[in-house]
Amino acid sequence: MLHGGGVSAAEKEEVDSRSIYVGNVDYACTPEEVQQHFQSCGTVNRVTILTDKFGQPKGFAYVEFVEVEAVQNSLILNESELHGRQIKVSAKRTNVPGMRQFRGRGRPFRPMRGFMPGVPFYPPYAYGRVPRFRRPMRYRPY
Repeated sequence: MLHGGGVSAAEKEEVDSRSIYVGNVDYACTPEEVQQHFQSCGTVNRVTILTDKFGQPKGFAYVEFVEVEAVQNSLILNESELHGRQIKVSAKRTNVPGMRQFRGRGRPFRPMRGFMPGVPFYPPYAYGRVPRFRRPMRYRPY
């Protein structure tokens, strides 16, 4: 049976339940070294070291195991040393489409002045009278 190229959300969740996030990975570390570090926890299916658009490692990796139990075993290796660096190990979170975190593009909306209930707000002009149009003043020499 062929399906539309993508992986279903259920399949993704199933893979994520067998995967861990490894942070603070040394840039010189290879996927084989990461696999050796975690092979005592269970059977490693795949190691993904994420890279930026220039192919430089980002300093974190995902390890996918064959067994679900291996995730709990691997959490014991949190703060263990790999390549002389203390790595962070946590269970991989499943990305929920549409639940994008705020990534710092622009400023989050904030009202101009603090709202105080019961205190009326007076606009900068005379209250109630807002000038609609003013004829431009002509320059008149003395």
